[in-house]
Amino acid sequence: MGKIKPEYAGKMNFYLSAVDDTIKDSMDNPSIGILLCKTKNRIMVEYALKDMNKPLGVAEYRISEELTTDIKSSLPTIEQLEAELNLIEGVGKVNKNNVSGEDLTRK
Repeated sequence: MGKIKPEYAGKMNFYLSAVDDTIKDSMDNPSIGILLCKTKNRIMVEYALKDMNKPLGVAEYRISEELTTDIKSSLPTIEQLEAELNLIEGVGKVNKNNVSGEDLTRK
C-alpha cells in the first residue's frame, strides 16, 4: 500500500463488520482495524475515520534493508510461507467440496 486513500477506511470497516458478524465470539474483544501505509496525510486520515464506528488506526511503515539476527531467526522463510499458504488453499478447496460439514482434513 502506498499513500492512504479514504476508501481504505470504508473497506476496512466492511471487513471488520464481516469478521465481527461471522467469526468473532461473544467473549472476544471488538475487532481492531489497522491500515499500514507508506505515507499518510493527517487531514485525510482525520476525515476518513471521522464517522467510523469501529476501532481503526492508520500508521506509516518504513522498510528496513537489514533485519537484526533475533528478528530474522523468528520470521518464517519464504518457502515456509508458501507451504503454509498452499496448505490453507488446499483445506479451503476440500471444505468447499464437503457439503456434509465433516472434517476431511484429518482423515
